[in-house]
Amino acid sequence: MSDVLCLQRYPSVKAQRILISGTSGLIGSALVSFLQAAGHTVVRLVRSEPTRASDIRWDPATGFIEEEKLELFDAVINLAGDNIAAGRWTRAKKERLRASRLQSTELLVKSLAKQSYPPKLFLCASAIGFYGDRGEELLDEDSSKGTGFLADLCADWEAAARQLPTGRVAMARFGIVLSGQGGALKQMLRPFKLGIGGILGSGKQYYSWISIDDAVYQLYAILMDDRLQGPINLVSPNPVTNYTFTKTLGKVLSRPTILPMPKALVGLLFGEMGDALLLCSSRVIPKRLSALGIPFAYPDLEQCLRHLLDNTQPKAD
Repeated sequence: MSDVLCLQRYPSVKAQRILISGTSGLIGSALVSFLQAAGHTVVRLVRSEPTRASDIRWDPATGFIEEEKLELFDAVINLAGDNIAAGRWTRAKKERLRASRLQSTELLVKSLAKQSYPPKLFLCASAIGFYGDRGEELLDEDSSKGTGFLADLCADWEAAARQLPTGRVAMARFGIVLSGQGGALKQMLRPFKLGIGGILGSGKQYYSWISIDDAVYQLYAILMDDRLQGPINLVSPNPVTNYTFTKTLGKVLSRPTILPMPKALVGLLFGEMGDALLLCSSRVIPKRLSALGIPFAYPDLEQCLRHLLDNTQPKAD
């Protein structure tokens, strides 16, 4: 499904005015481009000096936001949060991860609740880390919360979003977002291209993933479809094991995948972050999106990787 086909699903939608935080990130930057191409007005929440007249300043760490500019938005999308995969999870790092998510969400909820005309939709990011390490158990939005740092963080993050007293509230539980421009896939490409990519741990742990294209399309579906509220899993309908992911990426790149990384080495190199992000098994499906018949452009992993990596390769003259 191309951008055009995605937009054709909602042919009669009027242009909306949308406030977004986290617009410099992988998902945020792609979403802004898509929404603007679709004719919507996007206003950015920024911490630094504004580069556009429409930008709104804020600083969640100090509780500052230009509240007087928050009126008359159709939707507010909160994608703010420190990169969870950048660096080992020291105590200070975990505190920053929590603060960057909870402070931003709490500040937005508090400020939007004061508006005479609050947004019809508050869409806040979350993650499938909510479910914890669950082995082969098939998980959907009705599944219980798991255990561990990420599960607790996601639960608190979502609870903060739910405090908005008016309008529709949705939480996008992102899986591993695949993009040739950044994120997990870009970090994997170098070792795989060198032929030193391999299975992590047992290889039996499930990875629930989504293409950057589908992440944007499904966020747009949440914006446009009033039936979508509460937690929404943003993952492909086809989660795969680390073994399958590794072999598929090797196949697409035409590279061997014969050098495994034992669990002990993952722990040594990455600490708690490695256990939670690389060895944790979350077999998650997008039950609520599928129930409404909302399609995915790239539901198959090999198809997704070929699309993303073909788009990142230099074009011949």
